[in-house]
Amino acid sequence: MAANAIICIPLESTSKSEIVGSSRAFRCVCNLVQMVAGTDSAVLIHGETGTGKELVAKAIHEQSSRRRGPYVRVNCAAIPAGLLESELFGHERGAFTGALTQTTGRFQLAHTGTLFLDEIGDLPLELQPKLLRVLQEQEFEKLGSTRTTRVDVRIVAATNQDLPQMVRERQFRADLFYRLNVFPIDLPPLRARTEDIPLLVDHFIRKLALRMNREVWELPKEVMEILQHYDWPGNIRELQNVIERAVIMSSGTELRLSPCELKGLITGDSPEALRTLVEAERAHIREALRQVNGVVGGRNGAASRLGMARTTLISRMRKLGINPEKVRAIDIPASRNSVFGRSTMADSVSEASPDRCPG
Repeated sequence: MAANAIICIPLESTSKSEIVGSSRAFRCVCNLVQMVAGTDSAVLIHGETGTGKELVAKAIHEQSSRRRGPYVRVNCAAIPAGLLESELFGHERGAFTGALTQTTGRFQLAHTGTLFLDEIGDLPLELQPKLLRVLQEQEFEKLGSTRTTRVDVRIVAATNQDLPQMVRERQFRADLFYRLNVFPIDLPPLRARTEDIPLLVDHFIRKLALRMNREVWELPKEVMEILQHYDWPGNIRELQNVIERAVIMSSGTELRLSPCELKGLITGDSPEALRTLVEAERAHIREALRQVNGVVGGRNGAASRLGMARTTLISRMRKLGINPEKVRAIDIPASRNSVFGRSTMADSVSEASPDRCPG
């Protein structure tokens, strides 16, 4: 086992909760969820894309007295404006062209439970007065009906937009904003809670390895250092995608990130960052070569495993001073600088000319 590897303990079953963290910013959000969950107050969750707004909404529902009731989600940005009213409130047969049957809207489906209105900033202006009425009176009429339907629904809404600015620009009704914004929760971006990244990485490795039936449980510290210094514009969702790709590429117990992936995660030109990237890429290529006995090209060669062209790999090997003959000749436990925990002692062996690369 590599001295610089972070170890993950395999899970026997997936955890019900997807909310992971221990940072101060994370604990603040958890405290707010616990405060408001036991009430019926409307909650407005604000955060960048990928910060886990729906997970927080589900946590509020699951910790509330309505947890035995339904949890219904509506993405206001994903449904065409002409159909959104019908989706929310339902319609009678013949209410419009193509309405061949009566339908039940999401508000009615969420009766005694929680309705999560995701991307509420994309709600059309013409629908906002009707939504405001439901929030105030807990009643509405289906499209094509004069009969009033009463519901008992708790509203949790979420957005990544600046609703106060939209109100000032008359793109969102002020009265609806204040009705939704009873208890605001602001989710911090991942770059503001970098101390949570090791916990999130560990969680995703466990979850994804279990789902894909892989035995990945070891992560190099230099790779974790790269992950913790990246800005993560896509936040937790982007981190999960990176880990998922790495689990797919990993054939052993060590998590593998491709050289291209590692390059994309380097943010900055400090010598330390560049040195970490070079060490990680060199060890990554060496491990791939070791696994195929030094073969560069071909269907089962290192280039194919790394997802790059043979000529590209040879070029990278020359720049990094890697000779596959040395990698093939020395197949013993890894040195401290190995990304994968098993590679070779090539760090301490003088390398021959890279022009000798076969393949």
